[in-house]
Amino acid sequence: MRRVPQRDRPRRGHRVNIFRISRTTRGQTRIRGSYNREKTDIQSPARMCGIWALFGLDTQPLTCICENFDKISHRGPEAFKIEFDNRVKNGYLGFHRLAIVDGLYGMQPMRICKYPHLFLLCNGEIYNYKKLQKEHDFEYITKCDVEALMHVYAYAGANSVAQSLDGVFAFCLMDVSDRKILIGRDPYGVRPLFKLHSDDGQLAISSESKGLMAISKHISGKWVLEPFPPGHYEIYDILHDGRTKLVESCHYHKPGDKPSFHTYVPWDALTPNDVYTNIRKLLSAAVEKRLMADRRIGCLLSGGLDSSLVAALLMKHAKEHNLQYKIQSFAIGMGDSPDIVAARQVADYIGTEHHEIIFTQQDVIDVLDKVIYSLETYDITTIRASVGMYLISRYIKQNTETTVIFSGEGADEVAQGYIYFRDAPNAVDAHKESLRLLQDIYLYDGLRADRTTSAFSLELRVPFLDLQFTNYYLSLNANSRQPQNGIEKHLLRSAFDGTNLLPKNILWRHKEAFSDGVASIKKSLFQIIQEIVEDRVSNEDLENAYIKYPHCTPRTKEAYYYRNVFESHYEGQAESFTPYFWMPRWVKGISDPSARFIKHYAANDEKDKLTTI
Repeated sequence: MRRVPQRDRPRRGHRVNIFRISRTTRGQTRIRGSYNREKTDIQSPARMCGIWALFGLDTQPLTCICENFDKISHRGPEAFKIEFDNRVKNGYLGFHRLAIVDGLYGMQPMRICKYPHLFLLCNGEIYNYKKLQKEHDFEYITKCDVEALMHVYAYAGANSVAQSLDGVFAFCLMDVSDRKILIGRDPYGVRPLFKLHSDDGQLAISSESKGLMAISKHISGKWVLEPFPPGHYEIYDILHDGRTKLVESCHYHKPGDKPSFHTYVPWDALTPNDVYTNIRKLLSAAVEKRLMADRRIGCLLSGGLDSSLVAALLMKHAKEHNLQYKIQSFAIGMGDSPDIVAARQVADYIGTEHHEIIFTQQDVIDVLDKVIYSLETYDITTIRASVGMYLISRYIKQNTETTVIFSGEGADEVAQGYIYFRDAPNAVDAHKESLRLLQDIYLYDGLRADRTTSAFSLELRVPFLDLQFTNYYLSLNANSRQPQNGIEKHLLRSAFDGTNLLPKNILWRHKEAFSDGVASIKKSLFQIIQEIVEDRVSNEDLENAYIKYPHCTPRTKEAYYYRNVFESHYEGQAESFTPYFWMPRWVKGISDPSARFIKHYAANDEKDKLTTI
């Protein structure tokens, strides 16, 4: 792995220590070298990356620290660094980098000469960085938008940072002068973050729990390893021995809140056409603002409404911005899967360079355990839906130069796209369910989207979880957002009806779960997986599952197998990582989360026989 060019020049003052890691041909990790240097000058962050930090743990040798840090190297395989400041005892900041923008200087921890006391780790994109610059009257020293966090912190204080941002982010900012640590995460948890903390002040964070599991064995006292909650920030004091004390925890944004940086016209002052226009404009803007990248951009395309809208809008803006290459689209499925057929039609219509990935039952067998390890969950629905996404991400990494991937995650949660919304008792309950799904999306669909792509060093961008779009859509009349005439996401479809952005049969194609749509017409993916694991779990094991696994007890051999694999990597973390199994609501008499068991599914199949080309 190449060395990262340094832009630091010697300055008087404290010394900052940097450690570089390299892998041997046998997969071991060793210290390549260490040296002292003076204050760092200017460094710029990457987009998709892995962040990692450790505070107050004095019992591990440096090689062990580096080995744990290296567990998330797939999130940034191009360069990496561990750094600490002598003013903070037993404090380490680590960064794995995948350069998407500002490729030459995109390295962290970020430090700038204006604030030599601040260290910033941030995996994110800040879309309102220009507005923040104007509000706080500062000049960007680096070329990167996340530098804005340092200026907002300096000008407005720790409490103002997270809620002033329009973007996706997970960050850790260390202030060695005031001896503070600020940790924050975006409202929907698009960017992942885990926190390990003990009752005696030891603290660690990582983009994925893989980077913390081994460290937890060396933590003194009682400890908890858990996902850092979306829409939150926390402030810690750094004590004299490097340990920490939590002084403030704030839930700054929850689904349905209106962001502090944007206001909306009340629903009753708008006509239906006004609403349709606003939905189109906000979703289009959400796609456009995510175009920032020096790497090649592509999109996942299932032929369903969500991915097709994103792909079509992406193509529209690519032409407007005179993109110098053709957008690639990627569809996956078994030979006769519904998604392959529908995606091919959309790709022909919008003009992408289309790739079809055909997978087999053997492919599922080969990757199933790897998928569970990457996901850090045992949730049944999430794992099923992740197999296809894992395989398509592997194909993109191995066969193309595309690194930035657009996808349609979030639409079902925001726009009530799941089939079971047809059974909602009323509009208010349906609205509350949307909010619940969005609040927990980081544990399920959001987790799937991030882990399956980052496993192959790809960066996923999800316009449907744009803060301005989601908050506007959720502010609309609850009745208007419900399924209409047996059609889910009716309002969203209506907003784009008549625009010719998509073929009409695609715009009104019914919801197809990803794990079902990629499979064969004759056999769903969950049936294939159940056949695979049938001989891997005994009847006796399943009967006694409640003893071994009292939390979220597996009820099927499939679920039991998932749990076994999960526990082999993340022992003891079942309750904190996955609080409950994802299941459809308001549907009686089913025990499997697949949409194919819902009564409305068969009716949809009959409709599609009349409309599918």
